[in-house]
Amino acid sequence: MKLPRRINADDPLLADVLALIRRSFAYMDGRIDPPSSMHRLTVDRMKDHCQAGGEIWAAGNPPVACIFLTPKAGCLYLGKLAVDQAYRGSGLARQLVDLAAQRASDLGLPALELQTRIELVENHRTFARLGFVKTAENSHPGHNRVTDITMRLAL
Repeated sequence: MKLPRRINADDPLLADVLALIRRSFAYMDGRIDPPSSMHRLTVDRMKDHCQAGGEIWAAGNPPVACIFLTPKAGCLYLGKLAVDQAYRGSGLARQLVDLAAQRASDLGLPALELQTRIELVENHRTFARLGFVKTAENSHPGHNRVTDITMRLAL
């Protein structure tokens, strides 16, 4: 497996990354409320993410794992961490989180942060094993219950 590489706004692999995310997040359909934002994700939105200072990293060609990084005040936000079903348990998620930690260090940011849906308890456990701790509970607009949690990893 090749090391993750940065995917730029003009990279033809953007469509493959989007397909990976859709496959990897499909199990959430009917399980989380509101539905995943991946349904609104397009190649054009991914290009915008890159052009606005965000980063997309992917491993493999075609991609079998990816992560989106967004610098924020006080942290580097991790989004759309996806690993193809056939590669789960192979250490790719850890490799991408380690990459994110290096990028945060490069940017002078002291922490990584992510959000995961309240229903996806297996993701909570995975991120806890990677060193993240729960720091907040949140509700999507229009919901009067907790819909996701924020997790943070101090570097």
